[in-house]
Amino acid sequence: MYENKFQPLASQQVFIKRILISVLWSFLLLSFSLFLGMLGYHVLGNLSWIDSFLNASMILGGMGPIDKFDNASNVAKLFGGLYAIFSGVIFLSGFAIIIAPIIHRFLHRFHMEGNR
Repeated sequence: MYENKFQPLASQQVFIKRILISVLWSFLLLSFSLFLGMLGYHVLGNLSWIDSFLNASMILGGMGPIDKFDNASNVAKLFGGLYAIFSGVIFLSGFAIIIAPIIHRFLHRFHMEGNR
């Protein structure tokens, strides 16, 4: 997908295309993760779809859950904890996917300047 150290720097158009593709992949990853959280909260936590969306999106964004699981089953509490850990990894992964072409371009340009 990226040029190697012996190839010239990609054009601005190719670079923008790479960023757009990265944003799309990150959006798909976050959307899938949000859907998994919504499904888990709806089925295991007995929350409505809109409450499931709210809780899953708040955890995925790093804000924390809205609904407390005081009377929830241990399975629902276990899901909530595992989903929170999963969400932290997914959030960082989504950011890494978006920034990868930018870092590659910077390092490729830096490497090219070092060979002059």
